[in-house]
Amino acid sequence: MTIQLHTFDTPNGRKISVALEEMGLPYTVHTVNITKDEQFKPDFLRLSPNNKIPAILDTEGPGAKPVSVFESGAILIYLAEKTGKFLPTEPRARVAVFEWLMFQMAGFGPMPGQVHHFLGLSNEDDKRYGLARYMKETRRLYGVMDQRLASHTFFAGEISIADFAILGWAWRHQRHQVDLNDFPNVKRWYDTMMARPAVQRGFAVALK
Repeated sequence: MTIQLHTFDTPNGRKISVALEEMGLPYTVHTVNITKDEQFKPDFLRLSPNNKIPAILDTEGPGAKPVSVFESGAILIYLAEKTGKFLPTEPRARVAVFEWLMFQMAGFGPMPGQVHHFLGLSNEDDKRYGLARYMKETRRLYGVMDQRLASHTFFAGEISIADFAILGWAWRHQRHQVDLNDFPNVKRWYDTMMARPAVQRGFAVALK
């Protein structure tokens, strides 16, 4: 059994490569070069109808039949349930994982993503308002994370798919123009995560 990972070298793509390494699942990378609009090709759209990476194809899905999954959060939940790893079964602990996973999906991804967009603009008038708005919100989200991690080693207690999801975006903190020294609890967590051998393998695998 090998999972096909269709992705590119982005925060959302790295979430899944890290998770696959942490879970010990065999996988192959199928690069979808979003700089060349390969995400719009019919073969990829059959896996991800919203033309967004990443997507996976598990040739041995439920009932031993192939299944494809798109949206990085859905992929993380699927992989966690498939392996029984990084998603607790105890209801309260499970709720915490889902809370912080959705925090990432709804906030700590879209907001820094807007920072990426406005930083790439050449017209200073175009970028000024957007950067002021989205960098302020991005720093607020780092503050929320820092407060949480002041009393928790990981976001949901034990390490979970929520940590993998958030790590994919924290990995780009320099691009967000955020100094992790301003958020010492996030920095402690980030250094702990990046020191894990499977995380290092997940970031080292070629995705483009």
